Amino acid sequence: MRAVGQSAGLAVGIAMTLLSAGPADCLTAQTIVSDSGASSVRSAALGGAGVALVGGAASMFANPAGIATIRRAALDGSYERRTGGGTVLSGAAALRVWRFDWGVGTAVNVRAGGGASDVLGLSALVFRYGMFAVGTALKYVEQTRAGVPLHTWAGDAGVTIAVFDIAALGASVQNLGGAFSDGTRLRRWTRVGVTMNYVDPQGTFRLLTTLEGLWPQGRSSVLAVGAEGGVVRWGVGLIGRVGATGPARPGSGSLTVGAGVELRELHLDYAYQASDAPGGGRHRFGVRWAH
Repeated sequence: MRAVGQSAGLAVGIAMTLLSAGPADCLTAQTIVSDSGASSVRSAALGGAGVALVGGAASMFANPAGIATIRRAALDGSYERRTGGGTVLSGAAALRVWRFDWGVGTAVNVRAGGGASDVLGLSALVFRYGMFAVGTALKYVEQTRAGVPLHTWAGDAGVTIAVFDIAALGASVQNLGGAFSDGTRLRRWTRVGVTMNYVDPQGTFRLLTTLEGLWPQGRSSVLAVGAEGGVVRWGVGLIGRVGATGPARPGSGSLTVGAGVELRELHLDYAYQASDAPGGGRHRFGVRWAH
């Protein structure tokens, strides 16, 4: 336990002291590539912290090594109706074979008038040895700007250290490469985080916190924190979540809240993020399954 505490302290220290990346010719809006539109709803309710939130299929969107703790297989899907009528749909699946985990995921941002304005496709491969896991992901990104579809390929890389069910440390670098034909590039993201369980997650009560530092290329660093707690009995229960991000991302608020219904291997999730944009905040709904 002492080693876990020291590791957690190290991760927090890294997250508080690293500097943000330097300016670059990057896209200013990446609807499903770098924000919570392509992550789990659980992560969205926890302030967007997801790099150390392991065990779900959608973990690969934040950190390819996040799927390393899946026992056999996992599925994840989400739905969000955005301000202005747009819809974001995402899905992910992961499978474990021996020491390897393989996952695929996709997310689509559908315009209010029809047609996809942003498309993300991703495939991740992870190798796990004991508590340590390393992973990489190849992604395809298509964005429509001024009626013209632009596409590119990019990569992610990540590591995870999962200390049983007690704690997890995670780090990833997203959008390596990613040059479009018009000269713009996907914004690179560097993420470091730690997740800690304070009670046995196999017991009746749940209490977890997660802390993450994010460094988007060409922008100020961001700190995301979240906590979840609840009661689960015989595999059935209710979980509450709250999170905060500071400074808030442009067009969004700093506070997130959410809830989850546990039905043994099935998990139903909801997340709400406050927004300064007309029409109010963002509501996300998701379903997770793991076996």
